[in-house]
Amino acid sequence: MPEAVIVATARSPIGRAFKGSMTSIRPDDLTVQLVSAALAKVPGGSVSSSELEKEHGKLVWSFDIAQTGSKNITEVQVDAKTGKVVSTKTETPDKERKEAMAEKK
Repeated sequence: MPEAVIVATARSPIGRAFKGSMTSIRPDDLTVQLVSAALAKVPGGSVSSSELEKEHGKLVWSFDIAQTGSKNITEVQVDAKTGKVVSTKTETPDKERKEAMAEKK
């Protein structure tokens, strides 16, 4: 089972509000909502990795989702503040490899 790491605070599963409409919702319950939103985009998929990142000035959770029988990975980005899916794209293993090499530089 993948590990979850809390890395920042915001009005999302990465932090807990002390006022407002989300005060009664536990952060781990909010996390379930984000992961469920991502998995709904890839039926039968499973999360192979996730990370919190900034894309186009917005904080997003990026989920890599694998499907049985496919070598491709579907990357689903979910807005960390609203929980809405903002991007879905399918990547081949070659593209994933090139992306990983570029991030190491």
